[in-house]
Amino acid sequence: MRGRRTLGSALGAAALAGLLAACGGGASGSGGSTELSGTPLDPPAEVVGTPLVDTSGEPYSLVDDTEKDLTLVFFGYTNCPDICGQVMATLAGTLARLDASEKERLDVVFVTTDPARDDEAVVADYVSAFDPSIIGLTGDLDDIVAVGRSLYVGVDRGEKLPSGGYDVTHGTRVMAIDADDETHVMWDHDVSQAQLARDVLLLLDEG
Repeated sequence: MRGRRTLGSALGAAALAGLLAACGGGASGSGGSTELSGTPLDPPAEVVGTPLVDTSGEPYSLVDDTEKDLTLVFFGYTNCPDICGQVMATLAGTLARLDASEKERLDVVFVTTDPARDDEAVVADYVSAFDPSIIGLTGDLDDIVAVGRSLYVGVDRGEKLPSGGYDVTHGTRVMAIDADDETHVMWDHDVSQAQLARDVLLLLDEG
């Protein structure tokens, strides 16, 4: 656990209804009366330290290996036909709006929900296509499910498709982990680059 002060001290309570959304879509719109575009979480989610696997094949824990002031995490998969690419483009666009000193305080992490097909090499190619600084993770599906659950993100393999592939159902929100390994705010998949970049700067100012 990192010991810096939490980013969530200024965030109020918000309803947690509708936290899980399928990859094909879901309820959108950010609530709450705070200055943030994102939705505050009360109580905050506390991420577990179960290690996953980075694109170099090394263990990577969202607790032990996230040393920045803020970490944005998105769960998706490389064969996702729609929302995953949209969110990844938003994350990449958000990074492009930050200066070098701001980027040094932020990590962006993509966690695959389809490790059977998304090995280290596949994930590496996928995240690099959006922004080389994005950290890509794969691992054992049970570990991914456990980490996702700790962040209020559901992960499940869906129905088999006529093509022989299958849908992967997963939460489509972007979750923010602060320096105390807690998530006090999340964003729906349709958050804009401008909104997310603004919120990131507000949260960094809080930290």
